[in-house]
Amino acid sequence: MKTLLVCSSVSHGNTRRVAEAMADVLDARVVAPQDAAVADLTGYDLVGFGSGVFFQRMHPDLLGLARTVPASSGRAFVFATSGLPQLPFAPFTRPLVRILQGKGFAVEATFTCRAFDTGAPFNLIGGINKHRPDEDDLTAARAFAQGLAHGSTTTA
Repeated sequence: MKTLLVCSSVSHGNTRRVAEAMADVLDARVVAPQDAAVADLTGYDLVGFGSGVFFQRMHPDLLGLARTVPASSGRAFVFATSGLPQLPFAPFTRPLVRILQGKGFAVEATFTCRAFDTGAPFNLIGGINKHRPDEDDLTAARAFAQGLAHGSTTTA
């Protein structure tokens, strides 16, 4: 299965670590949004789109890339790291999922985990989740990727 992970990881490398854990399982390449050839994204069997969360939103570079992707009938998934937990009634992955679905992607699942966050106002106390993602988070990311590889995913 030809797989690509597009990952925007700008603060502490948290999302990149999660992406690399998934990529090991999926035998995938990890690229930044600015390094992803938009026209080539539809040539993959599975594409993962991930970023850190900033004020309850995915990174603008990733959202911008998703808006420019040509129509596809491919498989996709979304992953994110955040300082705060995702709100069940307003998940921060939802806007990206909707963009991808609007492009024709079958978005199979989402994965989120907590991560070190030094954004405002947490910078005042030295940040939160200082040791995340931890090995348990990376193990969960690998298990999520294994599910994608075998077609048995659930949202984590």
